[in-house]
Amino acid sequence: MHETPAIVVLISGSGSNLQAIIDAVQNGSIHGHIAAVISNRPDAFGLRRASEAGIPTRVLDHSLYPNREQFDAELMSVIDEYQPSLLVLAGFMRILTEGFVRHYQGRMLNIHPSLLPKYRGLNTHARAIDAGDTEHGVSVHFVTPELDGGPVIVQARVPIQSGDTAEELAQRVLEKEHIIYPRAISWFTSGRLKLEDNQVFFDHTPIETPLLLDTIES
Repeated sequence: MHETPAIVVLISGSGSNLQAIIDAVQNGSIHGHIAAVISNRPDAFGLRRASEAGIPTRVLDHSLYPNREQFDAELMSVIDEYQPSLLVLAGFMRILTEGFVRHYQGRMLNIHPSLLPKYRGLNTHARAIDAGDTEHGVSVHFVTPELDGGPVIVQARVPIQSGDTAEELAQRVLEKEHIIYPRAISWFTSGRLKLEDNQVFFDHTPIETPLLLDTIES
């Protein structure tokens, strides 16, 4: 039925990045279709966003599984029903097992709210402010077994303003997330972006440092 690349999106929460991806698919800036949205939380608002866009949804409640390995095995089975070209983590709040990551390596993207390798993990906005940084931002990277440690593709920088709270900074970073993630996905599904031997290639050229959103036209 669909001839465009299939994308599966994993979420845990509100799904604001999911909405940005849905919008980009609908307006044609992403060459591909979202085959399914899968959540590990039954109450994730992103499931409603997907349903309203006519996208199939699935719920795998991680609390019903005895361990991480069994959950990831079942999740892998569900994802593979859709034969995705690309797996997108959009606020999916689970640490994934190495076997899961290796199964999708080279075709799984994540977005992280910091200028990686700075501030892996949680509470990135408060940590950047507390460190006295003058800029913060967001990174899109390929997923590898190391948490938030995969090769970075593209980043967007956000100045930290005097008196910023973590919430204010987070909101400005989120605005960049909604631009940068659909852009990276579109590069992948149109064949411009690849991972080979842990090296990112963009337009068939290896990149040594992450691309910067402000310096790329499209």
